[in-house]
Amino acid sequence: MGAKATLSWESFEQIMTDRQQIFDSIAAQITPFNKKGVELTEATTFAGDLEWDSLTVMDFVAAIEDEFDIIITMNMQAEIENIGQLVDAVAKLKG
Repeated sequence: MGAKATLSWESFEQIMTDRQQIFDSIAAQITPFNKKGVELTEATTFAGDLEWDSLTVMDFVAAIEDEFDIIITMNMQAEIENIGQLVDAVAKLKG
């Protein structure tokens, strides 16, 4: 059996706080593109719920990259379907 990783409550709270901050920043970036006024949750999809076309996605990705000073590769973009997945990707890229 391998060693189990333990996470302190403080570390868990910090991760969740960071995740909430990332979600809030992403939600703020979505606002100008949210023409239908869709309620945003981690399950909100870009193509289905927000009905974004590829040009809107490209503009939005550029805004997110600028906001967080990261690069989201085309391969990563292809795998990101909802806000929660984007939050995870940003958190990972921010390290």
